[in-house]
Formats: sequence, structure tokens, C-alpha cells
Amino acid sequence: MKNKVLTALFTIGTLFANAQSDSSYTKTDSILVKSDTIKVGNFFIVKKGNEYSNPNSATVQIGNVTINANDLDGKPVIKIERKKPAPKKVSTNWWIFDLGFAGNRDQTNYATAVGNTSYLRTVRAANGAPNKQTFNLNNGKTTNVNLWFFMQKVSIVKQAVFLKYGLGMEMYNFRYDSRVSYRKDNYPYVYNDSISFTKNKFYAGYLSVPLMLHVNTTPGNKKGFSFSAGVSAGYLIGSRNKQKSAERGKQKYKGDFDLSPFRTALIGELGIGPVKLYGSYSLNTLHESYTKLEQYPFAVGIRFSNW
Repeated sequence: MKNKVLTALFTIGTLFANAQSDSSYTKTDSILVKSDTIKVGNFFIVKKGNEYSNPNSATVQIGNVTINANDLDGKPVIKIERKKPAPKKVSTNWWIFDLGFAGNRDQTNYATAVGNTSYLRTVRAANGAPNKQTFNLNNGKTTNVNLWFFMQKVSIVKQAVFLKYGLGMEMYNFRYDSRVSYRKDNYPYVYNDSISFTKNKFYAGYLSVPLMLHVNTTPGNKKGFSFSAGVSAGYLIGSRNKQKSAERGKQKYKGDFDLSPFRTALIGELGIGPVKLYGSYSLNTLHESYTKLEQYPFAVGIRFSNW
């Protein structure tokens, strides 16, 4: 490239010194010379001139580099302009991390649910049957953590509107301020335990695929405003109840506990400069329909992403 640029500049000097009014080409080895055009190998040097411009100006295009040379008062001024590469139609972002708070919108009718299902059990009469208070959450410690292996966006309207999709893990940690316990003997069930817990956490993890329409209001500017909206589909790959108490110490119970194996949710993202916020709301219940529990998990938080 350096040799090509030097050759082009040398040729410009020759053009300025030997410009002629004859419009015909003169061929010398691999160089074709015309009063307003010079061809050197596969490169063309065009001498521009009109009533509005400097008649001694010239422009050289070498690959993606443009060289403008102007002879002003006998003092050549060289300006090199490099063309910006065209934006990619498809771009990929790897290893995106979400950190947020979660909750459960509980629409269960416990008056009819208890007694009509074996899932909500009364193990000890003194503790009573599970009710709405059984599933009281510690909202400050109920979290949602997501790890997206990748997200990809495809431009569909001039780098302003994109189709956005990906693959990752969505993980919910529900912290209960109650004695609720999940167990699985012959069949899964939930009951009010007889002891208090210093830590009572229920975990559910999903392998999820999000699909969104992404709008960037300031194309090419990472400090602008953007937003996304769409849906996600997930498959349950793990759940467990982890408890800690003075009487029993640390205990962990694993199983599916009759959670819904599939999860669909409305999802959204809001970008203000480098800050990205996300939200999610489940369209189906956390548990299987036969359990009569109608709890809809949701989450909001911050997203650590390059775009």
C-alpha cells in the first residue's frame, strides 16, 4: 500500500508539471496519460477542474483510501481520507449477563385449591394447609440471574430496526419468609413445615430462546436511545428447595416438583446510552395446572451487554 501511495503522489507531480490541452492519451509502458486523466496500472488519477474548483486539484482512489492533492501557491497539500466500512447486517454479542429482582404475581384461589388437589397438603393439623401467606417472598432477596450464551441482531431497516434473538439460561431464586417446604416422595407436594428457617430458597432454571424486535432511534450512535420488545420460550432444566435451620442444618431437595416444563414470557429491553434495562413477565404459571397454583413470575433488572 505504501509503495502504491508513493507511486500515485509521484504521478500527480508529473501531471501538474506536464499537463497539456491535448485530449488524447499517450502510452508509456504501463502508464496512459491524458490532459485530465492518468492511468497507472489498475489505478486512475483524475485531474478535476471547473469554474468553481482549483484547476490543479486531483483525486486518487487506491483501494479504500482517497488521496486529495491541491497545489496552492506552489505548496502541495496532501489529505488522506479513509472510507468507513459499511455497517454489518448481522452482529453477534457473546456472554451477556443480567442481574435483577424477581417476584410472583399470585392469582391462586386457595379456598378452592386446598382440598381439590393432593399438591397442597396438610401434614400437621397444627400448621394448617398452605395458603397465600405460605408463599410470602422476601422481595429484597428474591433474584433473577440470566446468562445469555449469545445474542444476535439482523438489520431489517437501515440499521434502525433489527430482529434480535439468542440462547441462554434464566435462573430464578425465590426466597421465602415462611415455612413452606417442597418435597417429593411418590409424588411432589408442598406443605407448611413445623420449624422456622433462617434460609428458605426455591430455585428454577430454564434454557431459553428470546425473540425481539429491536429499534435504535440513533443509528450508528451507541449513546442514543433504543428499545426492544418480544417473547421468549424456555424449558425447565432444574429446580430445588434449599433450606437452612438450627434443627436440621443445611438441606437441599431436588426434583421437578411439578413445575410447568415449558415457560413463555413477554420480554423487553430499554437502552439509554451504555445503560441497558430488561424486564420479563411469565404468560403461564410457575406450576402445573393440576396443582391449582396460579403464580406468574416476573423480573426486572440491569443488562450487561455491548449493544
